[in-house]
Amino acid sequence: MSEALATHAPKDSGVPAFARDFGVQDRVVIITGAGQGIGRELARQFAAAGAIPVIADLNQKNAESVSSEIAAAGGSSLALEVDVADKGSVDEMVAAVLKEFGRVDALVNNASIFATLEKRPFDQIPLAEWERVMKVNITGTFLGACAVAPSMRKAGWGRIINISSDSVPRGTVNYLHYVTSKSAVIGMTNSLARELGPFGITVNCIRPGSVATEVERTVNPTAEVRKRNADLQCIPRGMMPTDLVGLMMFLTTPAASFITGQTIACDGGYTHSN
Repeated sequence: MSEALATHAPKDSGVPAFARDFGVQDRVVIITGAGQGIGRELARQFAAAGAIPVIADLNQKNAESVSSEIAAAGGSSLALEVDVADKGSVDEMVAAVLKEFGRVDALVNNASIFATLEKRPFDQIPLAEWERVMKVNITGTFLGACAVAPSMRKAGWGRIINISSDSVPRGTVNYLHYVTSKSAVIGMTNSLARELGPFGITVNCIRPGSVATEVERTVNPTAEVRKRNADLQCIPRGMMPTDLVGLMMFLTTPAASFITGQTIACDGGYTHSN
């Protein structure tokens, strides 16, 4: 284990070193958009595994609610109000985390606009809506990476995980702005991995399938559509936020130190032949 990695290694709990390489104990993990949906479940599960999730969300009340859930279960977390599309807000978030913990071990760029979007033919998407989706989904991911990179470079350690969507290979219709933004996230992941790899920082992307969460959507798939999609998967059931946890945690561990620049589908095998 390198000196830099050893400095940021989990506390020795009597577990063999190799086994600790697969753990997230005491890791400081920023999760954007963690006040609800996928982000909420990731924060809860990271905390249960001994990590310290930073619950970054535009809705302060939601962030604090998730933090309270974690505290009630015996975990530790930090709730912060953050607008990922605003550079000042993102920079303040990272400064607060560094002040509180002295480091950022991982960043999960989870925040995005999707649930509130209406399905529209591409030439009927209002320009303001197009620009807002790009600013949150693409610029927000960019700003997050920019903000954590200096401390990660200094530490010689870091994990950045971006979230794309299986709508990219599907070419999902009537969501052109969302599909375009999630396609850009894949390209950003590839380039960031090249630039940050020499500093011991890995950058990967997860491409989930359609995930059922508590978040209300403007357009909800019918039961028939959900069943049809599930039947096309290798694992024919609906996807839940917990289905992302194992992959997400693995990518933040020392065991994944030689995996970077990858976009990994987690969709029950829906797109495995694409």
